[in-house]
This record gives sequence, C-alpha cells and structure tokens, in this order.
Amino acid sequence: MRALLKGLGGEKIQVKQQLRLTYKEPLSEAIKDKRKTMSMIASFYNGKSILITGATGFMGKVLMEKLFRTSPDLKVIYILVRPKAGQTTQQRVFQILNSKLFEKVKEVCPNVHEKIRAVYADLNQNDFAISKEDMQELLSCTNIVFHCAATVRFDDHLRHAVQLNVTATQQLLLMASQMPKLEAFIHISTAFSNCNLTHIDEVIYPCPVEPKQIIDSMEWLDDAIIDEITPKLIGDRPNTYTYTKALGEMVVQQESGNMNIAIIRPSIVGATWQEPFPGWVDNLNGPSGLIIAAGKGFLRSIRATPMAVADLIPVDTVVNLTLAVGWYTAVHRCARRSRLSKIRPKSTLIYHCTSGNLNPCNWGKMGFQVLATFEKVPLERAFRRPNADFTTNTITSQYWNAVSHRAPAIIYDFYLRLTGRKPRMTKVMNRLLRNVSMLEYFVNRSWEWSTHNTEMLMSELSPEDQRVFNFDVRQLNWLEYIENYVLGVKKYLLKEDMAGIPEAKQHLKRLRNIHYLFNTALFLIAWRLLIARSQMARNVWFFIVSFCYKFLSYFRASSTLKV
Repeated sequence: MRALLKGLGGEKIQVKQQLRLTYKEPLSEAIKDKRKTMSMIASFYNGKSILITGATGFMGKVLMEKLFRTSPDLKVIYILVRPKAGQTTQQRVFQILNSKLFEKVKEVCPNVHEKIRAVYADLNQNDFAISKEDMQELLSCTNIVFHCAATVRFDDHLRHAVQLNVTATQQLLLMASQMPKLEAFIHISTAFSNCNLTHIDEVIYPCPVEPKQIIDSMEWLDDAIIDEITPKLIGDRPNTYTYTKALGEMVVQQESGNMNIAIIRPSIVGATWQEPFPGWVDNLNGPSGLIIAAGKGFLRSIRATPMAVADLIPVDTVVNLTLAVGWYTAVHRCARRSRLSKIRPKSTLIYHCTSGNLNPCNWGKMGFQVLATFEKVPLERAFRRPNADFTTNTITSQYWNAVSHRAPAIIYDFYLRLTGRKPRMTKVMNRLLRNVSMLEYFVNRSWEWSTHNTEMLMSELSPEDQRVFNFDVRQLNWLEYIENYVLGVKKYLLKEDMAGIPEAKQHLKRLRNIHYLFNTALFLIAWRLLIARSQMARNVWFFIVSFCYKFLSYFRASSTLKV
C-alpha cells in the first residue's frame, strides 16, 4: 500500500512538473503583462482594514483620499476623531467627505461613506478614551496603522507636546502590539526632529534624557517647573515640537518589539503637487501663512537668508511615499525578517521625504515667484501692496519691523478709532511677527538629509507604481508648483472667487496711489519742519527752487526761439 501511494505520489509530482514546464512561458508573460498594467501597491491595500490617526488633519485627509481613489476595494478605514467646535464625530467626517478634496473619490468609490468608521478618541487621555467595543474591533481587525497625529505648534507647552507626540505614540504602539492581524505600523515624524545637526542620516539619534523619564516627570511636575527646565531639555533645538518628535522616534524604536515598523520624516509639507489636483491646501501651517501675510500686505520684511534651501515637499508626495513604505514594510520587510530572524534582529527603516538634496529651491527664488504670482492673481481686500524683503541682520530686521509693520498698524488703528470702530491691526501685527519669529530658525539654515532608503524603495517599485505613487521630487518644476500653491491658497484656503481678480487689481492700484500720496505728504512735512529749524536747509531749499525756476525759464525761452 505504501509503495502504491508512493508511486502515485511520484506520478503526481511528475505530472505537476510537466504541467509547470508546459505552461511556464505563457504564465510568465501573463504575469509580466499584468504587472505592467497593475499597481501592486494599490492591490495590496484592497481588502485591508486601516487605522489612521490624525485623519482630520492636512496630511491625514490627503492620505485617506489617495487610499480611496487608488484602492476603492479596501475594507474599512478607522479614523480616531473627537467632537470639535460643536460638531459630532459623524458631522466632522461628513464635512471632510463633502469637501472639494474628495470629489474624484466619489466617482471611483460611491460608497465611501460606508467605508469610513469614525471612532471617538481623545489622544490627551489614557487609552485615548476609546470604548471597550471600539477597542476590541480595532485590535481584532486592523491590518495597517498610519500614525499621523501630532501637535505641530512650535510654541506648544512641553507637557502638551509630550502628551501628543510621545505618550500618545507609546500608547498606540501598545495597542498595535495586541493586533494579531497587524502587517505594518508607519510612524510620521519630521525631518527636523534632529535639526540641531547639519547632516542627518537615516538613523534614530538618541536624546540625552530617556522618553520614559520625560513622560513620568510630566505627570507630577507643575507648569512653573516645566517652563524652567524646558530650555535645558530641548538644548540646541529651537522648540518643543522638534524635541518631542525626536523623543517619539526613540519611543518607536524602543517599543517596536516584533512589529514591522517604519518611520517617515517629511520636511516642510506644502500644498499638493499633482493629486488630486494641483495647489490644494486647507491650513495655515508652513509657507501657507507666510503667503497669505505677504499677499495681504501685512508682511513686508522677514529675517531670512535668500540662498538658504527652502526644503518644501508637496503633501501628495509625502502620501505617495507613505503608502509605498506601508506596502514595502508589510510585504518585503516581513519576508526579509523571516529569512534573517535567526541571524540578527529586525531594524526600523527610516525614510527621508525631502527635496533639498535632489531638487533644491532657495527662499529667495520662492519669494520672488510668490510676488510674481500676486501681480497676476492678487488676493482680495489687501491691507497694502504685496512686497517682501529679506534681511539677514537683526538690527535691520528690527528697524523694518518698526517702520513697515508696527507703524502702519498703529496708524490704521488710529484711523479706526477716528471712525468709531474697534482697533485691531496692532494686535494682528504683533501676533504675525511673533509667529514669523518662530520660523526664523528654519529660513536661515540649510540641512542635508541622506535619502538612501527612499531611493532604494523607488528602485523596488514597478513602472506602474512609480507612476501612480510618484514621490520623485526631481520631476518637480518649482516655478509652476509655487504658482499653483499661491492659486490654491486663494481658491481653497481663503475661498476667494477667481472672478474677483479685476476688482482686486483695481484695489491694489488704489493702494499704490495712496502709498505715493502718503509718502509725498510725509516728505513735505518732514522737509518743512527741517526748513523751520535749519538755516542750511533753507538755503538748500531756496537753491533748488531757484535752479528749477531758471531751468524752466531757459527751456521756455529756447522753445520760443525755435518757433
């Protein structure tokens, strides 16, 4: 009997081998053709249950949109949301899905509302205040985690920044370690987490104090003591944001366990480059606030180095890299780990999503293009004509802040008082200058980020994936991108109608005439006061007037002789 079974088994093996030999070439060609027309990354996310933190933020929205548009057959996207501004979690989701950003998604995935599962959560609380039922569903169903949530405020209090950027990351990793179906955990950090260095490699740099010690101390120290020790803790980093993001990376490294984890470090995230359409932006972070301040005429001078690299990266580029990293971490890293598990422990790969090394654009070039775009497409109801100068000297910067910013604000507030209205411009200007001062650290320096892992990942993608999930910034045309960025700020952020451009241009002409009249009147008043006090000034004035009179007389006489 055994011999018979063995013989039958041998015959089966021979038949299988013959079949494989017979159909080897046609199958190989079919697979090649299929791979040419199919996106492996898009196919990977189909049928998956995905958890996204920070889904209501700028990058989170674009990430959701891309997932639904390229992988409409995904199972569900869980998003952690809390009620805000009187809106329930469902109302917030409904508002997001009915925005301009998701118009293309509704064509590809009409039932998009059914594929989003909003889970009430508060990252400021332990266990995120998630209900037991929701927690059980998340733990048992989630395949991929994209951790995008963070506080990006540069002036945030250390306690709050630690809670959102460090403690919340630790708690999410604890949740992920209990997910039996988890395939990949992708943590979004920042390229400036180690901005105290000029050259930054794709490694995790340790902080002097362990994250656990920082987390524990935030629980019992009062605010006064925290304020006192904050400068010592952050050291040569400029703010609590960059410091806590560095701590968050350390937490990811320490709590990774056996999970497939990757870290993405984007630089300054800006408006979309191509997808779903050029120039989409919906927040004031990064250059968007500066573009509005310059376009409205509030910001006329900034202390910045024109030749410093403006390491801007489009948000859709970051999202494309994020989805590619999620696929690679789940598929290739898992296979590699199984082969090397007995040799050495798995390491966390870090991907830099930056533009400065591959396709640099400096702040001077960017500022020039922004102002050139405002000449063609001005913003409505500008305070003054758009103009911005770069200064590198602190004293010069303080002078221009007094002359070009605070003085006009005070004069305008005086006009508001005379007309019976509440003065507000000085307060607005002070807040603007305070925010600009927090950006000065980043617009006066340049960094170098190594991109070996990012380039390696690009080489791993098929031509179709390179097209659908393009994160090659070398293809980016900066002049075209910046122009679309300015247009996007006007259309999507300020919600201004493009039909109002002629009226906006007329408004700028009126502001120009007012500017000329004001400067002329100011000059005459100043000169009149100088004449009243100085004999020399009077002599110069009489000399100029007499010279002009003689010149006009000579010109009139010569004209008469010619006739």
